[in-house]
Amino acid sequence: MTGTVRTFVALDDGVNRSTVEGALPYDATYQIIGILEGLQESWATLEETEADVVIIACAGHSERALLFIDNAVKQNADRPVIVLLEGSANGFVRRAFESGADDLVALPATSDEIKFAIEKAIARKSGSVGQESVGTAPMIVVLGPKGGTGKTLTCTNLGVALAEKGKRVAVVDLDLQFGDLGLALGLRPERTLHDLARSGGSLDATKLDSYLSTHSSGLRVLMAPTRPDQASGVSTALLRDVYAVLTATNDFVIVDTPPGFTPEVIGAIDRSTHVCAVAMLDSLSLKNTKLGLETLDLMGYDSGRVALLLNRADTKVGITPEDVLAIVGRQPDVLVPSDRDIPRSVNDGKPITSSKSSSRAAAAFRELAEIYLKAAEPVAASLNGSAPHAGRRSVFAALRARS
Repeated sequence: MTGTVRTFVALDDGVNRSTVEGALPYDATYQIIGILEGLQESWATLEETEADVVIIACAGHSERALLFIDNAVKQNADRPVIVLLEGSANGFVRRAFESGADDLVALPATSDEIKFAIEKAIARKSGSVGQESVGTAPMIVVLGPKGGTGKTLTCTNLGVALAEKGKRVAVVDLDLQFGDLGLALGLRPERTLHDLARSGGSLDATKLDSYLSTHSSGLRVLMAPTRPDQASGVSTALLRDVYAVLTATNDFVIVDTPPGFTPEVIGAIDRSTHVCAVAMLDSLSLKNTKLGLETLDLMGYDSGRVALLLNRADTKVGITPEDVLAIVGRQPDVLVPSDRDIPRSVNDGKPITSSKSSSRAAAAFRELAEIYLKAAEPVAASLNGSAPHAGRRSVFAALRARS
């Protein structure tokens, strides 16, 4: 990125101005040409201002902010719009991207996080995204908008199945408040993401390796903090560096996520090569899965890189395969049957892929692993020094089609 980036900042009602000002980048590259309170006043000024980037800060869900984003995109579709969100992101993320936002950063944030969001958005607009130096390993984000669908179950068994194929696999527990990957694998959380965040300094493979716990299968795990109050210490900037190191030092990286599209989940999706959406045979799960898939589409994610796994797929609850297709809009790629040994394996910390390797459930998770093994083959054959995610659409390039 060259030249000065003229940045205009609009503050919605209820936003703490000092929090926003403290997060903005102030250096020779970024010229803050205005910070205005009130979206009506901000819009009137923006119409008369030549800005390279528009930043809008809001406190939670705001219809005014959504309208402002929509108008800013219509005014200049080539100009990035970055959202700074103070407060809960409940239900707002999808609407923000639908309105045309290019990226979303949770407040409080650091100036480096804001700068990265701006640079990322500008790179996408210019078509140069994906040229940064990062690792080449596939990164699979296991996603489930509803809790309790089996994301952690999927992560552990997929990871073990890949490890048993001789692959070097790392799993990141992104459920920063209530992560239990370690429990599901029978591992003690001796060092966690919280400890890594507190360590300070730069991050390299040797340092990161000392924070990974190793399962008997060879699977390596970066565990979530042990207490909910420690989650705030894990920044998106740290996670970005973690992904870069892990994808450079492993054959596969798997990310277990909390329910919903939090900023941390969005950042992981943006860095990923694949998404595995996990659903169950109940109407709430299927409805939320449909919304999740629609949100990925709005974010510009390549649907060909999204797999759908249906957990407890043979449960007799009055929902047929035809109902799944009608509700979600696509057939599942993998069906994991009900098995009473699954909860037992979780309680024992022994993934069913290894503890009951001949079971139908274990076979289903190995089928999922084969999907990613096959997907990785042509990528590995064609890389030859090219950007590792060149075949992936930019996740945050929101659809611009307007009536």
